[in-house]
Amino acid sequence: MADWHERFKSQGLVVIGIHSPEFPWERSLDKVKSACKELGISYPVAIDNGFATWKRYGTRYWPTLHLIDKRGIVRYTRFGEGGYAAMEAMIRRLLDEY
Repeated sequence: MADWHERFKSQGLVVIGIHSPEFPWERSLDKVKSACKELGISYPVAIDNGFATWKRYGTRYWPTLHLIDKRGIVRYTRFGEGGYAAMEAMIRRLLDEY
């Protein structure tokens, strides 16, 4: 995601990470900030300790990626690792729509 963020932000892509902790020790804001710094994550990351966003979007797996268009409509969802070429193709398609 960091790569997509850097490559496409000038074209309008907005990346927002949502951290929904699997384990209690992953709820610490300081630990999340430290992990983001260590991993070089430069886009915003929201903390979803109560799983409100997780539930709202019907998430069941880590990781889950959603592409949401400018109207707020979920246009593509990917559960789990992989599928990066298809995700990038959809990013390009959505950016071309606007």
